[in-house]
Amino acid sequence: MTEVPFVSVPQLATPHGFLTRQGGTSTGLYASLNVGLGSDDTFENVRENRRRAVAAATPGAALATLHQVHSCDVITITTPFPDADRPHADAMVSNTPGVALGILTADCAPILFHDAKAKVIGAAHSGWKGTLGNIAAATVDAMVALGAAPERITAAIGPCIQRASYEVDDAFRDRFLAQDPEFAHFFTQGRPGHAHFDMPGLIALSLARAGVRTIITTGHDTLTNPDLWFSYRRTTHRAEPDYGRQISLIALASA
Repeated sequence: MTEVPFVSVPQLATPHGFLTRQGGTSTGLYASLNVGLGSDDTFENVRENRRRAVAAATPGAALATLHQVHSCDVITITTPFPDADRPHADAMVSNTPGVALGILTADCAPILFHDAKAKVIGAAHSGWKGTLGNIAAATVDAMVALGAAPERITAAIGPCIQRASYEVDDAFRDRFLAQDPEFAHFFTQGRPGHAHFDMPGLIALSLARAGVRTIITTGHDTLTNPDLWFSYRRTTHRAEPDYGRQISLIALASA
């Protein structure tokens, strides 16, 4: 059987994993564990790759994913839905055992959440728009509505583009500073008119402000390791026509 590697975080005491791009059936630009329904990869490859990802990280669970639109919308999941009916949103929460919440990324940050006492999980897709809009805190709020407590939640920020790779222009930075001058800590001056943005660092601050005490960042840079991660920015730099997506999964073990 082909190995399907993933990154796990010991503090998340429930089945989960940040899947790499390895261990799938896709070829070419999508090699090999591409799970993106929105890519031009074949549906058969994507479906088999999703099956392999779930079997590796959250075995026995039923997969639920979203039509991600860079919003700050969070939905509560009790049962998966057909791929064609995926809600337009960027985070999910659940207290239903046996459902795997899946977030797709290719530079944006996947965030996995767990309150072990309340048996509530969450998963969020936080690109720069979601980070600015604070989807991390919105996901915490949705978990609280299911009985979680912020101080009991463990949140893990997975592989994403890191500060050294994330060059932005001054207008981008100023959009963040207009919201909160403290966000200046997450920008390092680069070449004239540009800065480098620490997106996972700002997400961690947002989680801490929401009352989360246990916050882990894996630190993997999706742009600089093409063997392990898909990257939208790397694809753009190479002028490639399309790119794959990796998946991050979390589930409550079936009762």
